[in-house]
Amino acid sequence: MPLPRLACLVVPLFPLAARLRSEPALRDEAVVLCEGNGTSAHVVAATRKARKAGIRPGFTLPQARALLPDLLTRARDLESERAAQEALLDVAGTVSPRVEDAGDGVVYLDAEGLERLFPDEHDLGRALIAAAKRESLPARCGLASSKLAARVAATLPDSPVVVPAGGEAAFLAPLPLVKLDPEAEIVETLARWGLSSVGDLAKLPAADVASRLGARGHALHEIARGRDPRPLVPRRPPPGFTEGMELEWPLVTLEPFLALAEGALERLGRRLEAEAVGCARLDVSLTLEPEGCDTRTIELPAPTRDVKTLLTLVRLGLEGRPPGAAVTGFSLTAHPDAPRKGQLTLFGPAEISPDRLATALAKLFALLGPGRAGAPQAVDGHRPERFALVPFAPPPPPATRKTPRTGRGLLSVRVLRPAVPLEVLLEGERPASLRALVSASSTPPGKGDGRPAVDVAGPVRVASGPWRLEEGWWQEAPAFRAYWDVELSGGGLYRIFRDEPGGEWFADGVYD
Repeated sequence: MPLPRLACLVVPLFPLAARLRSEPALRDEAVVLCEGNGTSAHVVAATRKARKAGIRPGFTLPQARALLPDLLTRARDLESERAAQEALLDVAGTVSPRVEDAGDGVVYLDAEGLERLFPDEHDLGRALIAAAKRESLPARCGLASSKLAARVAATLPDSPVVVPAGGEAAFLAPLPLVKLDPEAEIVETLARWGLSSVGDLAKLPAADVASRLGARGHALHEIARGRDPRPLVPRRPPPGFTEGMELEWPLVTLEPFLALAEGALERLGRRLEAEAVGCARLDVSLTLEPEGCDTRTIELPAPTRDVKTLLTLVRLGLEGRPPGAAVTGFSLTAHPDAPRKGQLTLFGPAEISPDRLATALAKLFALLGPGRAGAPQAVDGHRPERFALVPFAPPPPPATRKTPRTGRGLLSVRVLRPAVPLEVLLEGERPASLRALVSASSTPPGKGDGRPAVDVAGPVRVASGPWRLEEGWWQEAPAFRAYWDVELSGGGLYRIFRDEPGGEWFADGVYD
């Protein structure tokens, strides 16, 4: 049975790398990452410039400032670390569908079956490192047939490091026993036995180790011999992509926050592009001072990855409803969806791409506000002008071109919305039909009231009707109408109606 092949991605100094990913301007500065408050604050990690000055992890903050007075300090940012870990998982997911989250900047992935894409495993390691670098994560890569060997190989400086299949035991033999991450009790027992390396443990008989150390000792012995019994545990992909950070100081104005949000949206855009998806819904979560929270959701008419559009929507949302307190942290979650496909054409001008259309619609909807933009949809009712406003969702292009229907001599009507009021002169007071209609003239529309321009005037030559409409008889103000089709002597065919309760006349449409 062939041995499995596993790859491991490790980000050295992961808390610091996650913080620098959120604040890339600090990469060339002397920066330390600290935990604790006041005099108990101590250094967790330091940038290369700070390490050259002699600062090491474990130093107190006063000790570090004594070596470098202009030292910059940052606290550990759990939000940035969580986002960086998800980005590292996304990098591994671009190569293999089976990815395990080992936490703290460590990811395992199944490298079995990738020989066609990467004949040389070194090429696979270099591709993973390059993909992590695009996400601003300085990762190292190791490949082996066991988890421990792959992880140890990933910590070596000459990355990527490939351990040949079956050579895991020889690779692990010179390493100290602490690399096996054993329990303290087992470490003390092995030290009393005089064992100091992984190879010393691997030389012992398996039955004797199991009888004296139990199941835990037997598992360590198997790992020392290059047979890691721990299986790869694939993670379930999250429902969305999240980026964010905790702020060093509270923000009370909008512009500084938008500058930080733009960087987070750019990182989200790169991750969405790597998965060939767009953002269909954006969740904004704000941490407020002292212990408040403000969450809001931005719905998009179509999936998009345009950073400027998303940033404009965030701006408009915060301007319309300010958070009400200083912001101390934020997270942006993009819920992905497949982008719409565009219809290609061989002749004529190129059609607008669905992504650009989604970007324009998102800006339009944000400017007009909720409930003021969308697509009209007919509703169940008798009145022809009734409609409902639904979200704009154009159907995908048809797979095949349908043959157009042939005309059957039908007239098309150009509907007038809203209906144009008319002044109608009748022969009698209450005509039985519109044949008694003598003349009709349109009421001039008011300036700027949005009514369509229509000229309906002249004696009626032929009239057909009435067709009565009744709707909402159970309501306080039901609709009772009588419709006619009229042809004027001077030309023109119109559809008009009379509102029965009030007796007003309206032009409803023009036949073309």
